[in-house]
Amino acid sequence: MLLYGQSPAVGKGIPVLISERMTPLELRASAGLASIYGLRMFGMFIILPVFAVYAELLPGGQDHALIGLALGAYGLTQALLQLPFGMLSDRLGRKRVIYAGLVLFAVGSLWAALATDIYMVIAGRALQGAGAISAAVTALLADLTREEHRTKAMAMIGATIGLTFAVSLVLGPALYHAISIPGIFALTGVLALAAILVVRFVVPEPRRSRFHSDAEAAPARLGGVLSNGELMRLNFGIFALHAVQMAMFVVVPFALKKTGGIDANHHWQVYLPVMVTSFALMIPPIIYGEKRGQLKRVFVSAVALMLATQITFAFAINSFWGIVTALVMYFVAFNILEASLPSIISKIAPSGAKGTAIGVYNTFQSLGLFAGGALGGLLSSYYGAAAVFVFGALLIGLWLLVAYGMQAPPAVKTLMLHLRDGLSHDEVRRLQTDIAALPGVAEVLVVAEEAVAYLKVDPHTFDKTQLEAFSVS
Repeated sequence: MLLYGQSPAVGKGIPVLISERMTPLELRASAGLASIYGLRMFGMFIILPVFAVYAELLPGGQDHALIGLALGAYGLTQALLQLPFGMLSDRLGRKRVIYAGLVLFAVGSLWAALATDIYMVIAGRALQGAGAISAAVTALLADLTREEHRTKAMAMIGATIGLTFAVSLVLGPALYHAISIPGIFALTGVLALAAILVVRFVVPEPRRSRFHSDAEAAPARLGGVLSNGELMRLNFGIFALHAVQMAMFVVVPFALKKTGGIDANHHWQVYLPVMVTSFALMIPPIIYGEKRGQLKRVFVSAVALMLATQITFAFAINSFWGIVTALVMYFVAFNILEASLPSIISKIAPSGAKGTAIGVYNTFQSLGLFAGGALGGLLSSYYGAAAVFVFGALLIGLWLLVAYGMQAPPAVKTLMLHLRDGLSHDEVRRLQTDIAALPGVAEVLVVAEEAVAYLKVDPHTFDKTQLEAFSVS
């Protein structure tokens, strides 16, 4: 329903979009772009459970430091280029940047497939990461969805990423048995080229592209985001979480093979029950945290569980059932934290800077992937597998201290109202004052250039019918 509001202060009709169902075009755009995101994650995750075992057989692969570098190289180039690519898409066009990124990803995949030594694999992985299209994809999604449905669209992408991660851990060993790592790299390269067709023929063309504060990084806001202590706690957290993840996969494949006598082709027999169990165990805490306003308690508890996981790994790395137990604990904690972190970011990021906050957050995540792979490989090479988890325990222990002192995320919900173009400075000021005066509104920012008002509201006290005060009727 499209309401034309009449604020007494503004005195002019202000179109406000009230929630309705996503249109078929929005659904098609969201599904198509979610599949592109899924492909990117598939290319990164699919090799994790088996790559170390394969890489050890390559010339140069006996050095675990190089194995870790091969795993982490993807994250380094991703971290360096994802924000610039997103900003470049504002100037060159979303789809052009996405096409270029997918070509880079495909070239890197095919290069790694043809690798004859570990150094070629490292170069291929770096090229894969250079196809850093996540920010451009998010910007295109913002162009193709109305503000009030953007959270749903991003939730589709988040669900796709989570599902891709789980499927990759189970499917990776089976594909390794069928086509080996070179075949997996070649497959991801072909899928990247096929994704170009999806972007061209499935994802609609936006009527126009504009900057979206809730979805894109703004250079002018980077300083404020980087100086925000609460956001930096979360950025350190996502760095630590993914550093530990990548370091873990440098050594766990070898440990499962050694302690369980399980060939890498059959590691899915471990990961399948582990993933199913961990998903079942993570759902109740997430619901409790969101419904009862106990997100900080659940979050800090999950960090503590991750610390316990790293300690368990360090002492049980030579025991098959100890590793399995630690894996269940790890994925329960990982899934809770991976789901909670973006939610907390959106709650505490300043209005109008959410896109910048998420962009910085994603960059720290990619840096964690690189650091974890590189340091995990070095520690494994020089000090053994247990040292990798001692490093993990120290890093997560530091995160626990940082997280314990965080402010509890406010129990707010983000809303976006679509406004008419061409609002004057006085209209913006008065409209912002009117909306801020509504009961339950915690924060509001009207951005005339985007024709959007960003609101943070208390979901327990804010009544959407209050917007009828802006109705002509």
